[in-house]
Amino acid sequence: MGEVPPPSRWAFPSPRDCDPEGPVALGGDLEPGTLLEAYRTGLFPMPVPRSIAWFSPDPRAILPMDSIRVSRSLRRSTRRMRVTIDSCFEEVVRACADPKRPHGWIDQDFIDAYVRLHELGWAHSVEAWLDGELAGGLYGVAIGAFFAGESMFHRRTDASKVALVGLVEVLGPVPGALLDVQWSTPHLESLGVVEIPREEYLDRLADAVALPGPVWHAGPVGSGGDGPTHDKGGPK
Repeated sequence: MGEVPPPSRWAFPSPRDCDPEGPVALGGDLEPGTLLEAYRTGLFPMPVPRSIAWFSPDPRAILPMDSIRVSRSLRRSTRRMRVTIDSCFEEVVRACADPKRPHGWIDQDFIDAYVRLHELGWAHSVEAWLDGELAGGLYGVAIGAFFAGESMFHRRTDASKVALVGLVEVLGPVPGALLDVQWSTPHLESLGVVEIPREEYLDRLADAVALPGPVWHAGPVGSGGDGPTHDKGGPK
């Protein structure tokens, strides 16, 4: 179980009746307790000038555990790459934050905040390796059977997709698992991501955070490594 941080100083409004596109709230901080409370409420943060905006889009994009689409070329890539969990969390976050990437939004405050959350056992990364080098990966926040995907990157073809396949291998066996990807894109839709009404998302979220999740062991996972490193249990 992740180390429980002090509770947030802030109270978040329910997003159920809020604007489907705009922020639900502005301000607050990125302390671990605030971030965990936000995710449990159905919110996620993004930086805006001189503040933090908290979003809960309607509809919400998720990846159903039984709907991931693995093409023939992606399957070949999964056999070529090695997938690990939590091997280099900060390196993954910094790669996602690379200012040369289009639409980059992850600043140093966000890097520091999620590294702290990782050190407490609540944020995790999935890495894809090729020829001994970090080829791609993703990171997010795990609460029980819920995983909030925050960002992903790739340096080699299919590497971020391979990391996502590895994440589904970890979450797939967990009853009631919910994998949130926030907003849908054509890239994510090609992998099986679907949109559901916010009301349904919030109901499923409440169930998922109360369920036992996987144990997040650092090390290899899946067919590209030395076997799975997950079982039932974990932080809630």
